[in-house]
Amino acid sequence: VPEMVAGIGTILRPDQVVDAAANGAAFGVAPGCNPAVVRAAAKSGLSFAPGVATPSDIEVALEIGCRFLKFFPAQASGGLEYLRSAAAPYLHLGVEFMPLGGIDENSLEEYLRWEPIVAVGGSWIATRELIKDRAWPQIEANAAKASKIIMEVRRG
Repeated sequence: VPEMVAGIGTILRPDQVVDAAANGAAFGVAPGCNPAVVRAAAKSGLSFAPGVATPSDIEVALEIGCRFLKFFPAQASGGLEYLRSAAAPYLHLGVEFMPLGGIDENSLEEYLRWEPIVAVGGSWIATRELIKDRAWPQIEANAAKASKIIMEVRRG
């Protein structure tokens, strides 16, 4: 899938940012908003999305210069309905989101249809179990299904 962009997560420490950048990651993500990790990402030139789940998290991220944010854990935090409400006061600042956590083929389209969402993560495509079982045909089918959903939403 030549148009795919690969990132690295879960980045928890500044040294992991350095490793991710050195190994060619296009971007990195974290479950939370650690200012030391954000500073390391900026210093290394790695595009980085700290994790946010509340308006306070969003404000911390904005204060340290982040506008691309990982909404995590997306579904457990209240899903798209919650994100729309929590993000509303900040949208005029150009904040964009990448939700991860509990998203599956049934919720992917709904997330992609909201303009401030520029990417969505979904471990359902290649679960640990599928990888452990070397279920490559199923992973390929899941990736194709996700790609089809993305293409349909982006065209429409």
